[in-house]
Amino acid sequence: MYVTAPDLATARRLARELLEARLVACVNVWPLTSLYRWGGEVREEAEFAMLLKTRRALVPDLERGLAASHPYDVPCVVAWSIVDGAAAYLAWVGEETRAP
Repeated sequence: MYVTAPDLATARRLARELLEARLVACVNVWPLTSLYRWGGEVREEAEFAMLLKTRRALVPDLERGLAASHPYDVPCVVAWSIVDGAAAYLAWVGEETRAP
């Protein structure tokens, strides 16, 4: 899952909340520049991207949790399917996330 946050502190807070709730096994965070259209104008701002590793069954719970604690009115929350990966890594993600 891909999520953006306005600053590093927010990204870290969200990541820790999701890890504590066992909704994700791992979160990668990195800085980026976003250009987007909002309120009828083009904007450019620094943000932090978050790549969340989880199971498909937990995506609805993640979406609800992020909607409740994210500071944006409309947060970027996008889920992508994993089509393949290292079996041991994918098993670890499953073990570290709670059952739906």
